[in-house]
Parts: sequence; C-alpha cells; structure tokens
Amino acid sequence: MEAQHRSVSGSLHMDITDGSETEKVTTHFTGDFYRRNNVDVITFQEKNDQLSIKNLITIQDDKVSIKRTGDIKMYQQFRVNQPTENVYKHSHVTIHMETYTHKLGYQPLNSSGTGRLSIAFTVKLNGQEERNHQLTLLMKEDSK
Repeated sequence: MEAQHRSVSGSLHMDITDGSETEKVTTHFTGDFYRRNNVDVITFQEKNDQLSIKNLITIQDDKVSIKRTGDIKMYQQFRVNQPTENVYKHSHVTIHMETYTHKLGYQPLNSSGTGRLSIAFTVKLNGQEERNHQLTLLMKEDSK
C-alpha cells in the first residue's frame, strides 16, 4: 500500500502535575503526517532561541512512540498499563525516565481534516516521586 502524506499544523499541549502544582507547556507546529498500513507518523521541528529539536511521533494500534533528536535526545514509548524506560539527553544533563501509561486515545485525521492524540501517563525522573502528565496533540490538515 502506498503511503499517504499530508501537511499539517497544530499544537502539542503538556500538563505536568506535581502535587498541587501544574506546569503547562504548549508548542505550536507545522509538519507532516504520513499513513502507511496501520501506522501513522507525525513529524515536525521545534525551534526557539536556545534549542532545535526534531520530533517523530509514531502511532500504532497498541503503542505510541515519540523520538526527539537534535539539542534534546529521547525515545519514549507509551503502552497502556505497561511501564517503559528511556533516557532523556541534553548537553548539560542525562535523566533516566520511567513512564507508566494510563490512557491512550487517538482520532486520526478525519474527513474534516482534524485529528487528536491524548496520552495520560506518570513519569519518575531518576527514581524520584512520580508526576502526572497529560499530553494532547491537536492537528489540522493544511489546505492546499
């Protein structure tokens, strides 16, 4: 089967709750969406004054993987009700991450050209107390 390609734009929202404190981070992006067989892939570049990071998000029936390369290196996998581990690398620090995925929801790009990925998970950094994370990626097909 031939791969489908679409240009997309959207936003990636991350809410991190540590006790009573919640940190909210939003990244807006323009990127590419590919579908081949039962695998969807979203790619986009994050750039700001300090960092340049390529993001590759792979969505399959039973898991989601996020690979980041550039100034930050990380390969994080999300599988519902399963622990996964990875290492987050930045030029100044290396952090061991233990991730436990609670919920994974995905609506692929539909006929109106919108899609959504949501992941609820906890993370322990270097064995410290776990923090709750809510990742929400919203995307929209760019008009041609």
